[in-house]
Amino acid sequence: MKVVILGCGRAGSILAQLLARDSHDVTIIDYNADAFRRIADSKVHQVVGTGIDVAVLRRAGIEQADVFIAVTNGDNTNIMSTQIATREFNVPKSLARIYDPSRAQAYREIGVNTICTSMLAAGLLRDFVLDKPWGSVLDYIDPPVATQGDAQMDGEA
Repeated sequence: MKVVILGCGRAGSILAQLLARDSHDVTIIDYNADAFRRIADSKVHQVVGTGIDVAVLRRAGIEQADVFIAVTNGDNTNIMSTQIATREFNVPKSLARIYDPSRAQAYREIGVNTICTSMLAAGLLRDFVLDKPWGSVLDYIDPPVATQGDAQMDGEA
């Protein structure tokens, strides 16, 4: 399987190495060439550039990709690059890691596959605190949570 990963931070570099060890064809993109120091597996192809640049995506082999995963530290970049991979290059499977729960939900509602690692981590931590068994990923994706932007200030109507 051909996999293109955007973002060579901790999550992206570990994912790339796991998939390469399973004999998948993996290319990882990052705008910072120094980020590739995390990649110990020489089978992982490396492309320097941004994931919203079509030329960079083409150099990474996006036109042959079966999967595109965006795990940069920027929600906007992850969302935009995933949409480009899906809409412009017809990548059959794509996922954007999103930190903001309301954004993750909003983009899921319009068909962008997202995972909100903030919600996932918070759900697991809550279960740990409450001595509950850990659930599946799906148990933590959409729990109702009011964020500061959602809550009204006291005295406001």
